[in-house]
Amino acid sequence: MKKIVIDPITRIEGHLRVEVEVDEEGVVQEAYASGQLFRGIEIILKNRDPRDAGLLAGRICGVCTNSHFRAAISSVEDAYDIKPPDNARIIRDLMAMALFIQDHVVHFYHLHSLDFVDVTSALKADAALTSLQALKYSKNPYRNSATHYTEVLAKLQNFVKAGKLGPFANGYWGHSAYKLTPEQNLIIISHYLEALKFQTNISKAVAIFGGKTPHPQSIVVGGVTSVADMLNPQRLNDYIFSIKEAKEFVERAYLSDMKLLATAYRNEIKEGLGRANGNFLAVGGYAFDEEQKLFSSGVIYGHDFSKIEEFDESKISEEIDRAWYSGDSIDNEICYTDLNEDGTLKTAKSSDKYSWIKAPRYDAKSMESGPLARVLVSYLKGNKLIKPFVDEFLQDTNLELMDLSSTVGRNAARAIESLYVCEYIFKLVSRLLQNIKYYNTDTWTKYDFEKLPKSAKGRAFFEVPRGVLSHHISIKEQKIQNYSVIAPTTWNASPKDKEGKRGAYEEALLGIKIQDVTKPLEVLRVIHSFDPCLACAVHVIETKGKELGMYKIKTL
Repeated sequence: MKKIVIDPITRIEGHLRVEVEVDEEGVVQEAYASGQLFRGIEIILKNRDPRDAGLLAGRICGVCTNSHFRAAISSVEDAYDIKPPDNARIIRDLMAMALFIQDHVVHFYHLHSLDFVDVTSALKADAALTSLQALKYSKNPYRNSATHYTEVLAKLQNFVKAGKLGPFANGYWGHSAYKLTPEQNLIIISHYLEALKFQTNISKAVAIFGGKTPHPQSIVVGGVTSVADMLNPQRLNDYIFSIKEAKEFVERAYLSDMKLLATAYRNEIKEGLGRANGNFLAVGGYAFDEEQKLFSSGVIYGHDFSKIEEFDESKISEEIDRAWYSGDSIDNEICYTDLNEDGTLKTAKSSDKYSWIKAPRYDAKSMESGPLARVLVSYLKGNKLIKPFVDEFLQDTNLELMDLSSTVGRNAARAIESLYVCEYIFKLVSRLLQNIKYYNTDTWTKYDFEKLPKSAKGRAFFEVPRGVLSHHISIKEQKIQNYSVIAPTTWNASPKDKEGKRGAYEEALLGIKIQDVTKPLEVLRVIHSFDPCLACAVHVIETKGKELGMYKIKTL
């Protein structure tokens, strides 16, 4: 048995280390995903004014800022039973939906696409043939012309002539796991470059109502402060224009590239490469009218698509048996253990600890959270909004629903969700305009902080780009006594629990065959398909109302 270490495995968003044990054939027999950074945001929040929770919790991550900001504020509102006006909820949703689109596109092109795209192969492409090839995956491909692809080739060649590949450096170019033709590679590289401009434009949509991005500042306990933006027709038009531009790119570039990948990697999809244990968790949300929500909630066990259980937050628990803590859930002490002499994690014993990430479990089972979980749960629960988008993709690629539970399928679910969000975000805008038309311009629910309960507890569950996010707050004497967060990556990147059950990352790596152990591209593909965010991952949760952990750092 040989051990392969990849550290770090993420391109941004924290320090994630993965170790896999492979047999003589290069097939992964065991895997260990390790979060290598302790954040301790709960310590910073303790004894603060609850109304400041959003501004502080938003600093958990530089990418997921809006998600943590809103969840923190919502947990305080839950504790005090404060209901924001409809306009405030819509504006918060408009910011969140724009973030979904931005995050999904940026993730695929700039953090993940080079796991499938061989840049050096693209240099051999024929521009005219590339233009014809693009028509196979879209009736109206994005910026599709021989002239455009010739310009892209010139940019790539300039990188090479300069003696470096710039953003395309340090790849496993020429790896046997790459399947795309030179022309297919050039198509996605073209969209990679276009997505750099895309992320700037879509960021404006978040900033219009957030004041700025990242780290928006417009969400407050009771509502939002972006009243002038809501009432300014030009600001609303700017938002709508940004979303229309985004929808065009998602439809004509992003989704068509997923169809391209689904065609090229069909065998891997059918083999289920990158498939985890089939346990999926979604909490749903984002109502755009009184009856329907953008996402449905539910739980799937073991890929059993015939039965969807209702989500029950009381079934959430968390273990620390393989994480760098000692004690129990009431009094956790940070307790890091050294690596082995060869630099590998200590994992030989079932009691060895190897990650800062704790092991959240639902009904004592490890779960996968994220776009794939949302798409499967919503589709199988008969969500009429998302069903046409899923059906069209499956029909165009000749795939089945089960095929989405794979590395490439996980990416496809993210693209399907992006187009779906783009389509229905306009309904939220219409709802806001309708309110304004009939003089409903409230954006804040008034309250007297001094008259609120001195002690209270609250929580908030949201679907965010990477999956299920929950914030939990305990208030005493109008100060934050304890705070906890469980983020999507906490679910997906969790270590093994006391019974040896692996997290989703580890499960998805089992059975993967690595062609070249010195270039473990196959491992990168699987892990990146989850869109890891380790900055968000190291947190605590306690759902039964007990006192949350007090943390002590040992010093030598």
